[in-house]
Amino acid sequence: MERKVGTVSRGIRCPIIREGDDIASIVVNSVIEAAEAEGFALRDRDVVAVTESVVARSQGNYASVDAIAKDVKNKLGGETIGVIFPILSRNRFAICLKGIAMGAKKVVLMLNYPSDEVGNALVSLDQLDEAGINPYTDVLSEAKYRELFGENLHPFTGVDYVKYYGDLIRSVGAEAEIVLANDPRAILKYADCVLNCDIHSRARTKRILKAAGAKCVVGLDEILTESVDGSGYNENYGLLGSNKSTEDTIKLFPHTCFDMVEGMQKQFKERTGKNIEVMVYGDGAFKDPVGHIWELADPVVSPAYTKGLEGTPNELKLKYLADNDFADLKGDELKKAIENAIRQKDSNLVGNMASQGTTPRRLTDLIGSLCDLTSGSGDKGTPVILVQGYFDNLTD
Repeated sequence: MERKVGTVSRGIRCPIIREGDDIASIVVNSVIEAAEAEGFALRDRDVVAVTESVVARSQGNYASVDAIAKDVKNKLGGETIGVIFPILSRNRFAICLKGIAMGAKKVVLMLNYPSDEVGNALVSLDQLDEAGINPYTDVLSEAKYRELFGENLHPFTGVDYVKYYGDLIRSVGAEAEIVLANDPRAILKYADCVLNCDIHSRARTKRILKAAGAKCVVGLDEILTESVDGSGYNENYGLLGSNKSTEDTIKLFPHTCFDMVEGMQKQFKERTGKNIEVMVYGDGAFKDPVGHIWELADPVVSPAYTKGLEGTPNELKLKYLADNDFADLKGDELKKAIENAIRQKDSNLVGNMASQGTTPRRLTDLIGSLCDLTSGSGDKGTPVILVQGYFDNLTD
């Protein structure tokens, strides 16, 4: 009998996870206990996803602003530093900026405008148009920005980030200068040692700055790639993906997770007999249509996953088949024709018109986004998500 339900995403409640906890056993136990309590069965190719936050917490992957300051000073010289293209976030960047400023005498902070990389706006495009400002070429001092646009509070947080970041730099004893520009080379008028803080465009920014003659270019992904005085670290992403823990501490993105997800997969197999995929997930890759903020402030959606989650969907568009190939059929005859098409589909549908409109994104990005939406970022208490039926199709 065919199943009448497709993909199901469940939030799984777990104990509060602390540093040093055996997170693999906690996750496996929690999923199995939830299945028993709620009366559902685990199946092959289910996906268990664990939020990066609790993974990093179990690893004790924390660092202080002092550790950040020491690494910044060692790598950028400790004098005047150009800090460019950070996102506007108290949770994501403010504590990092505090540590960065502690490792410099002066910080020239260069912000993207009209918005940061993930869509947090300083001004609107309409305001730029009215003022006759070209964001591709014009460099604005803080005074010019205020003259043209005044105070601009973030629509969700109510924070004036230009003021907030400037005050934060000065609060630790460093001199602060703020400019707004989108060409990374503009910072070289102010500083030749540059820390670029952009996330997804970081490789391009580094290339442009080096070609323009910058004395020293270091990315946020190159700060705390090794432990500093016993601190946490992330060998692949440095400070990218970090979050505020306390007023003087950050929690970094988790590191060395592949052994962990494979270990969970092995435990599930031993205890349930099922081949269950496991992944770690962070921010989902989606955009808010009202605030225009792109959620993905982490360097990747998933820093670790089992091998069965490699690749992209290989799907036929059912409405294309119904409207084109089988337009003269209906009812059971149409259903059987579509099911046969699914069973006989090629292993690679790239370029096939019958797959147009399907989502050519990586499985880990799609499933991770689903998990992020399911778990949320507040008090739901479900840091583990069980996704069932994701790999099903109409023939299952």
